[in-house]
Amino acid sequence: MNFTRRHLLQTTGASALLAGIGQQAFAQAQLETTTIVTGFAAGGTSDTICRRLAQKISPEFSKVAVVENRTGAGGQIAIGYIKGRPADGSAILQTPTSMLTIYPHIYKKLPYDPQADLTPVSLGCAFDFGFAVGPSVPASVKTVPEFLAWAKANPNGANFGSPAAGSTPHFIGALLGKSGGVELKHAAYRGTQPAMLDLLGGNISAVSGPIGDITQHLPSGKVRILGVSGAKRSRFAPDVPTFGEQGIANMAHSEWFAFFLPAKASPELVARLNTAMKHALASKDVIDGLGTFGLEAMSSTPTELADLIKKDTAKWGPIVKEVGFTAEG
Repeated sequence: MNFTRRHLLQTTGASALLAGIGQQAFAQAQLETTTIVTGFAAGGTSDTICRRLAQKISPEFSKVAVVENRTGAGGQIAIGYIKGRPADGSAILQTPTSMLTIYPHIYKKLPYDPQADLTPVSLGCAFDFGFAVGPSVPASVKTVPEFLAWAKANPNGANFGSPAAGSTPHFIGALLGKSGGVELKHAAYRGTQPAMLDLLGGNISAVSGPIGDITQHLPSGKVRILGVSGAKRSRFAPDVPTFGEQGIANMAHSEWFAFFLPAKASPELVARLNTAMKHALASKDVIDGLGTFGLEAMSSTPTELADLIKKDTAKWGPIVKEVGFTAEG
């Protein structure tokens, strides 16, 4: 085939343009550093997930992935921070469901809009909650109904702690109290572990929290799990009956953690991060590693995550109204 000079220039220009696009795509694929942001302290469940995933999404998504703990306001500070970051993959949010599906019902004003300020990427894991008692509760108390009866007869012990006010475990404890006709005084902590320390010290009677945060304290012999929140028994505490098995209706509640980019992230960037997350969450060491904390590794498509947020937001509205809790702010 004979090429004219014009044809040659057009071809060369097109090649240069394609090369430029290819270099840009390569640069995007080789993101130098990404930061996974969590609103909770180091050593907790949320932090653990972030660190496990950070080890796996590099170098597929970025050369380096680090974790940053921006704690405070029950996870709101981290979301507010991500809201203001560029949607270029340099910052990723990891958050539990409560901040997105419960907080809109309990706060008159939030510093973020769960629907408008975040771009869903993928689920990270799911888990159940346990309701445990400590040394201040008699050993004869072995079930949730027995604890509620004991709390009714001993008002000074009618209390429980949870990782945060307005969180799923907070509402679980409140609903359990209502089921037994007793008001359990709630103590909010900055995470489950501080609550567990007070439980072990006999300062509170019970703790409602992630199953993995409780099972690690069972070897002490001072903690007993009376019930779990799932629709079926947890593989991490197979001998513990669900609330439903103990005759407490409509008490099947699980939680999920998920990953998000700031609003207006490109579909290409979302797809690339979703693929990296999916590969990481399917790896045996991540599955086993999260399992040691009572977490079930689980990925999703961005659309599935967006639909789940809408579904759970609708679910929690009536529950919050029933409990009657509102937060200041």
